[in-house]
Amino acid sequence: MHKDLIEFNLARRTKDVPELHSGDVVKVYRKIVEGGKERIQVFQGMVIAMRGGQSSSPTVTVRKVSFGIGVEIVFPLYSPNIEKIEVLKSTRSRRAKLYFVREKSAKLIRRKLKEVGLKIGKGRMVEDVLPDETLEETVSEATETALSEVEADSTETGKE
Repeated sequence: MHKDLIEFNLARRTKDVPELHSGDVVKVYRKIVEGGKERIQVFQGMVIAMRGGQSSSPTVTVRKVSFGIGVEIVFPLYSPNIEKIEVLKSTRSRRAKLYFVREKSAKLIRRKLKEVGLKIGKGRMVEDVLPDETLEETVSEATETALSEVEADSTETGKE
């Protein structure tokens, strides 16, 4: 019976949601209906709690500080109002629920949570795809091309 219930709950999950953990910084794109119009609103913050792991409707609590006031929103992951969830930064925390973050400053939180590389898929990390040396080469090449484009633009404006 227990396995049947878990299979049923997993079958109810319709969207692909990235793997989230406590401490991750995410952007949640949600649909807002105002009058007859629909728009997308972005809420960016830190995941402080996840509930309902094996249920058909798990929720995630995301917290941000806006103009000095802490704002927390509980999002049902598989709601049709959630357009997509994007993981910006992944951290490793020692706790599953980060409710202590409410009383701490941002500086202390950075010390508590260690940053981890983002996973691209199938266990590959961002650092695996772009090692430091190639990243530096890519940045230097990009700056050289940008400088050459600026020089070309300045010579074109000088001719006119």
